[in-house]
Amino acid sequence: MLTFAYQARDASGKTVSGVQEALNEDNAINTLMSRGLMVLSLQQKAGGKAGAPRGKITETDLVLFTRQLATMVDAGLPLVAGLTALYEQADPKRQAGLRRIIGEVSALVQQGDSFFEAISKHPSVFNRLYVSMVKAGESGGLLAEILDRLATFLESAARLKKKVKSAMTYPVIVLCIALCITTFLIVKVVPVFGEIFADFGANLPAPTQFLLDLSSFIRGNWYWIAGGIGGAIFGVRAFLKTERGRQLWDTYKLKLPVFGPLVHKICMTRFARTFAQLIRAGVPILEVMSIVGDTSGNYVVEESIKKVSADIERGDHLASSLAREKIFPPMLVRMVGAGEQTGKIDAMLEKMADFWDEEIEAILNALTSLIEPLLIVVLGVIVGGIVIAMFLPIFKLNDVVSSAKG
Repeated sequence: MLTFAYQARDASGKTVSGVQEALNEDNAINTLMSRGLMVLSLQQKAGGKAGAPRGKITETDLVLFTRQLATMVDAGLPLVAGLTALYEQADPKRQAGLRRIIGEVSALVQQGDSFFEAISKHPSVFNRLYVSMVKAGESGGLLAEILDRLATFLESAARLKKKVKSAMTYPVIVLCIALCITTFLIVKVVPVFGEIFADFGANLPAPTQFLLDLSSFIRGNWYWIAGGIGGAIFGVRAFLKTERGRQLWDTYKLKLPVFGPLVHKICMTRFARTFAQLIRAGVPILEVMSIVGDTSGNYVVEESIKKVSADIERGDHLASSLAREKIFPPMLVRMVGAGEQTGKIDAMLEKMADFWDEEIEAILNALTSLIEPLLIVVLGVIVGGIVIAMFLPIFKLNDVVSSAKG
């Protein structure tokens, strides 16, 4: 975008000046006129085009933008005026990225593009689900309602993600603390005991000797160990980004003893809620299946959805197609079948998503309650084991001294 310095007269006749970002001069004039200003002069500022959007656009920002725009459109405010208002109220520092995106979208709409065409030029912010629902809303004259549903959907998705992250935060923190404490004991504390035990001149108990050897190895080869760990992490992450790696990891996640059912339910609730929103918005069924597959977040689920989509394209019913894939629970299949008979698939899927959300929350609460004492026990065993191994020669001091004298 370009930056223009302007002078204009407002509705009261007062002369005002400022800067306006726009795609070109005509776009800048149209934007200023939409704000009720009569342009007196306009000059492009030196520096050429503005850089790429700065700052991360958070889920909260996107939800707030969608909700506020829905309210404005529902109140009868023109789309461009709503976008202009949101652009002006966005914080130039904290929401620089969002502000620039809104400005570009507003400029494209003023030039004659439809709203969905404008936002589709920013796929990193507005995904296919968002664009498709907006397109359906514009086509059916229900943009405000669709935007309100989108905001609710995004809030539900963000809430689920937050629950999972918060449940995993505590175990990760405890594991990091355990690793730091263990490393400190082995690198700093164990060698001090090693110097003391060296004066005994006797054979040490096996656990103590093992810790001393481990400490010596880590201190002497820490750079190789750090490099190996870093290389392993980089290699695993690179492999997981490949098609084969993603396939293996997603398949393995679903088979994990405790976390597998949780991952499966998360995928299913995402499938059900996304499907319900798209169907309710009037998006064609085949396009719905394509979008749901892309947003499923799991390779196994995505492949199953592709097979279901192919069956539907051949003329099969949705419920019978879902029943052929083992990844979809029987309850989901029955609810979809009932929805097809009553014409309320979206309502049935929404109920299933709400039901799974409650189950996910219950599982996360149970896991958190179970993991906390387990991690405390693990931390106690590690630290306690090191302490006992170090004090073991002292407990057997008589045997050690006798062995030395002998």
